[in-house]
This record gives sequence, structure tokens and C-alpha cells, in this order.
Amino acid sequence: MTVDRGTCKNLFSDLPPDLPTEVFATLLDSANVRIERIVSHGHASPDGFWYDQNEHEWVIVLKGAARLRFEDDVIELTAGDFVNIPAHRRHRVEWTTPNEPTIWLAVFYAE
Repeated sequence: MTVDRGTCKNLFSDLPPDLPTEVFATLLDSANVRIERIVSHGHASPDGFWYDQNEHEWVIVLKGAARLRFEDDVIELTAGDFVNIPAHRRHRVEWTTPNEPTIWLAVFYAE
């Protein structure tokens, strides 16, 4: 398999030095799949805000840690942990590490 080095990038490069808000970067977008890198640094969802998405979301924490709240559950994620969130399962980010960036890779897909 040949890799086109012109499109090779690193998920840990180009991190913003100051993050007043979370940073979302679309890495791939097609008809049925979207892949995003999300960088958090002590961020959480605004009070009362819940994600309620039309797509399923598979997300992995690559660096740092986070806490996700669902209406019926709370989960802690550290580097290497992943979760699949079905479409319309309401959730929010309760906490991310304040002393280092939390880097997520999110894959949004339709069935």
C-alpha cells in the first residue's frame, strides 16, 4: 500500500496554544461519515446544554481525560477509552482535564 505523503498529517500537531473554546476540525467528510478532531482544555458543555445529534457518534480520547454525562449515566474516559453514542442519545461534556489538552477523535456516521 502506498501512502500519499502530501496528505499525511499528525493529530497531535497544530494544537492552538490558547483555547478559549473547544476546537473542532473536520478531518474527513463524506456522504455517510464525518471524522473530527476535537481539542478541549478544561472545557465543559454550557449549563443546560445537551447534544442531541441525528448521527451516531463513535468517540475515543487520544490524550487527556473527560467525563461524559448521559441522562441516565456518567462515564469517565482516559486515553484509549472509547464509546459509541447512538443518534439522539442526549449527552454532554461535564469535564475535561484542565492541566493539558484533551484530544478526541470523533466519527459521526449514519446507519
